[in-house]
Amino acid sequence: MSETCDNHCDTCSQNCEDRKVPLDLKARLNPESRVRRVIGVVSGKGGVGKSLVTSLLAVNTNRLGMRTAILDADITGPSIPRAFGIREKALGDGVHILPAMSRDGIQIISINLLLENAADPVIWRGPILAGTVKQFFSDVLWDEVDVMFIDMPPGTGDVPLTVFQSIPLDGIIVVTSPQELVGMIVGKAVKMAQMLNVPILGMVENLSYFLCPDNGKEYRIFGGNGASNAAEEFGLPLLARLPIDPAISLACDQGRIEDIHGSWLMPAVETIKEIEGGAA
Repeated sequence: MSETCDNHCDTCSQNCEDRKVPLDLKARLNPESRVRRVIGVVSGKGGVGKSLVTSLLAVNTNRLGMRTAILDADITGPSIPRAFGIREKALGDGVHILPAMSRDGIQIISINLLLENAADPVIWRGPILAGTVKQFFSDVLWDEVDVMFIDMPPGTGDVPLTVFQSIPLDGIIVVTSPQELVGMIVGKAVKMAQMLNVPILGMVENLSYFLCPDNGKEYRIFGGNGASNAAEEFGLPLLARLPIDPAISLACDQGRIEDIHGSWLMPAVETIKEIEGGAA
């Protein structure tokens, strides 16, 4: 027991052997923030388009009149501000961090909005990365958000574990691509969520097909049925298949993701709308 212990275990962050109540790892919103639904977007590996899916989900829910936010939890590889064309830095009001606003009103926080130079690397160890994500959730002033998407780093390391254990998720969406190898790796993320009792809403397959403009046929460039097989193996719905479309890639590069229109993700959006939410 610490020499300064006041026996108030409910407000103490020390995990000493004399604790009378379990250590609470949950991150909580500040009293001025309101977030009704929290959806994590995860993948087993990098490069499958998780940030793209996060961005398009946010764009689609925002168009439906739902107040939408993105918490970019990929601290070492942030890409959300670039996709939305946000270059100004996040500000503060002396108490809270204020999220940046996209052109169409999506609230966004990302480490790149706090760095002096967005190209600077973030060379931090796992606990600091995880603590930063919790601070983004708790210290940012989230204004009456109907749905928050958390763009998670790939894999099953410190940050995904922290989000699963500390942030009140109403569900996750798993992003994959068609290759069988990717489907196998994504299975690790699915099993992690199941082990931690995090609801899985379904899977989204990115890079699914190329729609030829000359003949209207779909070509599965990467082949494979990795996403379908993984969804069947784990008993999950395959909510959407995103095409290989140069227009989407160009819009991300130019910061115009909000100009992209398409109904690919609407089944996922409808699933999210049906969630009552934990009123975080």
